[in-house]
Amino acid sequence: MSKTLLRMTSLSKKVFVSLAGLFLITFLLLHLSINLFILPITPNHEETFRQAVHFMTTSPLIKVMEVVLFAAFIIHIFFAVTLQIENWIARPRGYKVWQKSRTDSPFSKLAIYTGIIVLIFLIIHFMNFYFVKQGWVSPPEGAYEVADKHDFYNMALNLFNNPVYCVLYIVLIIVLGFHLHHAFQAGFQSLGLNHPIYTPIIKILGWIYSILVPLGFISIPLYFLIS
Repeated sequence: MSKTLLRMTSLSKKVFVSLAGLFLITFLLLHLSINLFILPITPNHEETFRQAVHFMTTSPLIKVMEVVLFAAFIIHIFFAVTLQIENWIARPRGYKVWQKSRTDSPFSKLAIYTGIIVLIFLIIHFMNFYFVKQGWVSPPEGAYEVADKHDFYNMALNLFNNPVYCVLYIVLIIVLGFHLHHAFQAGFQSLGLNHPIYTPIIKILGWIYSILVPLGFISIPLYFLIS
């Protein structure tokens, strides 16, 4: 099985990276829409957040999607790293299709490095929430009492009331924004959507997404830092 994966063409691996990446980009919007209710954007924001978390942690449909999500992470990381290693080995010639699909922008050149930083951020994020839910680690301590392993609201409050965590979170989200900018455009390009009419639109949407989504996440620690 592993030998078969390694023997896949660079183009096939790129398609897998793109499909998994675009799925993760879509999931990120859902994640942000829930996280924003940590902030007092509505009178019942806390209850809304808790209900959303309850649904996300108990629904059988979400349980299935959780498996798909982890599979997407593994596929995206594995093939992205494999492609980068192949590209390093193949220099200066490289694989022609791989070379053509890349741009000379700093976003594409730094994609592997921003991806590694994002992976570190994901590990920290999993340790603070998912691992707590599984009972593998203790919940983050702070001024707010965590009722149980599903009390993500008070866990988040404890984390965001830590200025060091807030600053680290902001820095890592900015790095995520750089990675998203590359991923959004490269994802569609690798799937063959490279057209004089559509490509400029995709680039504009990529800029909008990679700015607004990170700003949405950053607004949470900024609120706690300011307040």
